[in-house]
Amino acid sequence: MFETAFTPIQSLGGGALIGLAAVLLMLGLGRIFGATGVLSGLIFFENRDELSWRAALVVGMILAPPLLFVVTGSMPTLTIPVNPAMIVIGGVIVGLGASLGSGCTSGHGVCGLSRLSARSLVAVPTFMLTGAVTVFLIRHVFGG
Repeated sequence: MFETAFTPIQSLGGGALIGLAAVLLMLGLGRIFGATGVLSGLIFFENRDELSWRAALVVGMILAPPLLFVVTGSMPTLTIPVNPAMIVIGGVIVGLGASLGSGCTSGHGVCGLSRLSARSLVAVPTFMLTGAVTVFLIRHVFGG
């Protein structure tokens, strides 16, 4: 069985950096930092003025691991206990869910809750409960 690593320091640091990025984007451009919305706006853009900051955010997300390698000399260790087809299926399901839920976990969880958005106050517990049920079913019922 796959065991999830306990990484409180790295998790706290990552959460703080995501929160800082969200605050800076809101202060600098007045925009909400929802990763799915940023990517969607880059792919299906309606406003050319927003392409540069959206592209910068996506490129930054892609370049973060190589930058970490340059700074520390090692890449992050990833153990993905499923086959690539499951990753693609999961990505499609998450994309559909983000579309149906009018935002993703970063948009609702980081930005929506801090603004006391009613929609986010419903969406985040729904994400959390669905995630917990999914992990329980996969690990304990289906034996994954």
